[in-house]
Amino acid sequence: MKRLWLRWIGLALFVVILAGVMVRLGEWQLHRLSGRREANAIVRAHEGQPVVDWAQVFTPGKVIGADDQWTRVTVTGSYDAAHQLQIRYRKSGDQQGSEVITPLRAADGRTVLVDRGFIPRAGDGTDPDIADIPAPPGGTVTVIGYVRGNENGKDSAVVPVDGRARLINSQAIGRAQGGDYVDGYIMLASSMPPQSARITPLPLPQLDEGPHLSYAIQWFCFTAIAVGGLFVLIRGDIRDRRTRRERSARRAHRPAPVGKPATRNGVPIDSATGVPGTGSSSTGPSSDDPS
Repeated sequence: MKRLWLRWIGLALFVVILAGVMVRLGEWQLHRLSGRREANAIVRAHEGQPVVDWAQVFTPGKVIGADDQWTRVTVTGSYDAAHQLQIRYRKSGDQQGSEVITPLRAADGRTVLVDRGFIPRAGDGTDPDIADIPAPPGGTVTVIGYVRGNENGKDSAVVPVDGRARLINSQAIGRAQGGDYVDGYIMLASSMPPQSARITPLPLPQLDEGPHLSYAIQWFCFTAIAVGGLFVLIRGDIRDRRTRRERSARRAHRPAPVGKPATRNGVPIDSATGVPGTGSSSTGPSSDDPS
């Protein structure tokens, strides 16, 4: 029995740890679902709103928050093509490629980064060289786009090197380029005059909930299976042990088998005389019978 208890305790500890991990994974998926729903709600809330001047959102010293995301704004100014950047390792639909970031100096003297759009990789899987990326329109331009907050990460991702970075962070880019950029950036939707057709404006995010709910349900089901499996194993051990005990008890109370009588040439031997017996009764006359 001691061995069974050790087995059960070991299995229980394993299941508790496994169930804890799976529950946390399920909660993580629910957290991502909640974030996805909040983001979708913000996009839907701004879809029907009119376009506003960018200065109403990008006020001096303001940090772009969640409620500002996806607000449609318009800004007029001129591009600073000399400080154009390539944001690598991006994806648009099923295509891999990079995004083009260009500072735009607005009429009020402040500068905002504009994500001009996506350029797919070449047929050999390489990104275009920074020098081959189309320049922005010259002169005064008017951009309509969506407000986006800074992307945060390690310095190796946000600080540009040789005109390339992996994340868009206006503060890190400004420090590297010696510029003073407002917080956040604008994701271009349209431009007047239009820009090169090689750069495709990014689409809005899909407003679905993704697979997070189904993944969470799967993790919780796996947890229930693990806990249920533990009880099934323990019950099976108890049933097997009971069966073995009952079998042993039946063997202990079974009467000893009766041995067969010894025979000689097929004739039973009298155990008292050691000679073949003649049967239980005699057919001949008795010696004491008077005749």
